[in-house]
Amino acid sequence: MSKTVKIRKDLYERATQCAGAGGYSSAVEFIEHVLERELAKLEDAESDEEIVRKLKGLGYID
Repeated sequence: MSKTVKIRKDLYERATQCAGAGGYSSAVEFIEHVLERELAKLEDAESDEEIVRKLKGLGYID
């Protein structure tokens, strides 16, 4: 099953550029790969608090 996620146009354009340079078939493929990689960093957390710590460590939240 697939869902739609809206992102800013400028962000999509940057993803498109990186996808082409990285040999991905599309920006969607690139975005999925990046998202999967980042989620994998969080999936081994044992609690919500640990997820928050990891997100802070990655610079995603303050």
